[in-house]
Amino acid sequence: MTFKEKIYSHYLQMVQDRIDVFKDMISGLTEDSKNDAKGSAGDKHETALSMMHIEQEKLTNKLKEAIAQKAILDKIDAVKTTENIISGSLVKANGIYLYVSVALPKIAIDGINVIALSPQSPLGNHLMGNKVGFQFEINKTHYTIQSVE
Repeated sequence: MTFKEKIYSHYLQMVQDRIDVFKDMISGLTEDSKNDAKGSAGDKHETALSMMHIEQEKLTNKLKEAIAQKAILDKIDAVKTTENIISGSLVKANGIYLYVSVALPKIAIDGINVIALSPQSPLGNHLMGNKVGFQFEINKTHYTIQSVE
């Protein structure tokens, strides 16, 4: 498995794990609200139930976001390499590895730090469509693209 494929696989697993956790949390809250509804009455019960529903809505939104991230990752061909930077490209700029896909936490693969960023982010936007040797500046930091996979 190539370095780029390891990165892709790691991020795909990370997003899938988040989806599973959110689903478990939502089903747990649903179960709690059913059990709570059976034997309680009054203002305290209504407040607790309302708080559970609010928490459930927050988790549902996070779940939707994670599902959308997974959908974007699912469209990426991890073995494809191009000269020009596209979604799914692994870019090395200023010694930093950037995985153009979706905004996700920094990871370390084989001891090398990798940052996943969205093509819509300011840095991702500058990278898209460019190739090795391209230079640009963001927030007074000068970048040079060293490699594209």
